[in-house]
Amino acid sequence: MKVSFKDLGLVNTREMFAKAVKGGYAIPAFNFNNMEQLQAIIQASAETKSPVILQVSKGARNYANQTLLRYMAQGAVEYAKELGWKKPQIVLHLDHGDSYELCKSCVDFGFSSVMIDASSLPYEENVKLTRKVVNYAHKYDVTVEAELGVLAGVEDEVSSAVSHYTKPEEVIDFVKKTKCDSLAISIGTSHGAYKFTPEQCTRDKDGKLVPPPLAFDVLKAIEKKLPGFPIVLHGSSSVPQEYVDMCNQFGGKLPNAIGIPEEQLRKAAKSAVCKINIDSDSRLAMTAAIRKHLAENPGHFDPRQYLKPAREEMKKMYIHKIINVLGSNGKAR
Repeated sequence: MKVSFKDLGLVNTREMFAKAVKGGYAIPAFNFNNMEQLQAIIQASAETKSPVILQVSKGARNYANQTLLRYMAQGAVEYAKELGWKKPQIVLHLDHGDSYELCKSCVDFGFSSVMIDASSLPYEENVKLTRKVVNYAHKYDVTVEAELGVLAGVEDEVSSAVSHYTKPEEVIDFVKKTKCDSLAISIGTSHGAYKFTPEQCTRDKDGKLVPPPLAFDVLKAIEKKLPGFPIVLHGSSSVPQEYVDMCNQFGGKLPNAIGIPEEQLRKAAKSAVCKINIDSDSRLAMTAAIRKHLAENPGHFDPRQYLKPAREEMKKMYIHKIINVLGSNGKAR
């Protein structure tokens, strides 16, 4: 049975991205796997009136069940209205789809946007597979994100030891041949909570690790080749030190966890980058709050007792990202 995203109250990314590129801000793309993450995302987006992309990875789809996810997304739209957001702008997006079959299944299940990540394949194979997904998705007005270049790091099933920057000279040909709606590029971001090794970093006067800067020259060259075209940054969690410290303080073991500095993401959001993916920060906020609560309340065993502060911490983090990093607040009234 095929379900249209429009019947679920969702939107695709086309108009959302066009406004973001023109307005010099970026749309938050937050990954979710469970109800608490989804509640926090919708609460934060409704309060700030920010358009939002609910991202589901292949791993999340397997973990949560695709049918449940569809109804959760539909419920999220209705929940947003309950919270006073009259016209919610919510996208349900497949993150890092690795096959035509997976992307097709998501389109059929009511996703409003899919990503086909064929970036690890040779260039012509990437073009061919991306074009095949686009041909199917566009029949149902579902937008497609593609990727050129390879990000390092590990997150869910996506793993690469080495990053390869996107080649600006390839982007025009790729977009023209595939007809994708947005393009994820590699300019130095990476997946997971360990985005850089200590050897790749410098240290400040306090001895804290300082990550290498993003390759804004590559981004600028891509913008020049594709003026006004929606660009996406994956692996853009900042890995806030407060959450790393909280995890470690209450029994965790996260040595040398480091992310992308927020000032660099702010700079990217003002460019043609109109979608910024954030996953690890949510995981860290949730885990840090749960660890703290259970350490301080060892007699608690009701999941609601420790998931409630976790949800609050995630909501606080999402609002901070929307207002202080991406600038998307007030853009979906």
